[in-house]
Amino acid sequence: MKIEPAIRRILVLDDDAFILKTVSHALGRLGYTQVVTTTSAAQALTLLRGDGDAIDFILCDLNMPEMDGIEFLRELADRGFGGRIALISGENPRTLKMAEDLARARSLTIVGAIEKPVRVEALKALLVQWQTEAQEVFSLDPPPVTPEELRRAIETRELVAFFQPQIELATGWVAGVEALARWKSPSRGLVLPDAFIPVAERHGLIGPLTERIMADAFSNMTAWRSQGLQLRMALNVSVESLKELDFPDRVLAGILAAGVSPASVILEVTESRFMANLVAAMDSLVRLRLKKIRLSLDDFGTGYASLAQLRDIPFDELKVGQTFVRGAAQDETARTILEASIALGQKLGMAVVAEGVENQGDWDRVARLGCDLAQGYFMAHPMPGADIPAWVDAWNARHCTADSSVLQ
Repeated sequence: MKIEPAIRRILVLDDDAFILKTVSHALGRLGYTQVVTTTSAAQALTLLRGDGDAIDFILCDLNMPEMDGIEFLRELADRGFGGRIALISGENPRTLKMAEDLARARSLTIVGAIEKPVRVEALKALLVQWQTEAQEVFSLDPPPVTPEELRRAIETRELVAFFQPQIELATGWVAGVEALARWKSPSRGLVLPDAFIPVAERHGLIGPLTERIMADAFSNMTAWRSQGLQLRMALNVSVESLKELDFPDRVLAGILAAGVSPASVILEVTESRFMANLVAAMDSLVRLRLKKIRLSLDDFGTGYASLAQLRDIPFDELKVGQTFVRGAAQDETARTILEASIALGQKLGMAVVAEGVENQGDWDRVARLGCDLAQGYFMAHPMPGADIPAWVDAWNARHCTADSSVLQ
């Protein structure tokens, strides 16, 4: 069965004439007849200058003479190319992934990659993926969030906390939750953080936003406690908040007003942002520890912490970034980083949390490696605070056991 092409024109760039012929023939069999081929990146750029608006999709080789694929992608980014790109390469998976990440960092849309020799089925799967993603994109995107709109939302308490459970891997017991910001907008509906957190960070609103979510989280802790449910609460904290000298006092006041123990609250700081503001934040972090509030280093492995800094910072917990948890099944490098991160946390006497556990394989892997806690869609999506008590009761009734293979 042929795919119904929604692409106006495909450009195939490879210095190997045989590859060009093979790919062009395969595209024709799949229903794509508007295919342009070239063996030179310079020629491709000339073509794009002439009728670049007619090119929707580029299949690009990485290893070419004169101008290689990375240089070509850089040129595409400089020209603001808005179409989709797939890479063709005989390089090893790590090099290929680096090329994909670099292109995305330059705001290019990379659909995926095909290994050489090019197989028709691999090419078809990639194009089907692109078509599926394209159909899921609404033609009318919602307007971007403005600082004024977000400021009003914070002031009127439209920003609320949703909660994702954290499970003890050894027993299956629900140990706590992480509070995650959500915006319940009357006009936009439920808005996820990717749409408003960058706006908050750019316009000095991340501090008030953090305080709003913290207040909502403590309010929910009070409500759960009245139902006999005591869970630890993990909260993401802004480095901007840590730079405020009275921040530890405000946090403790909120905790005590909620009637919970400071030891049941753990503040998560993202590694990369923290490392860029180390001196400014240390005052608050030490004072938080003195108040018995626990600290977590979030997204470990995605920033630039040195071993000396990790040794000296007063963290109780290390959260391994979901990139390494999800990728460990297929990527040997990710698996090695996951194993090393867990071992490092254990050696330093930290509790270790695995983020992004999405299937039984992820659960089994992090349990076998000795992680203390896990969170992810395999167990639960984030949910409103009112739903937590019933969910915890149902989970504990089904899964709590001394056997570590609770989800088998």
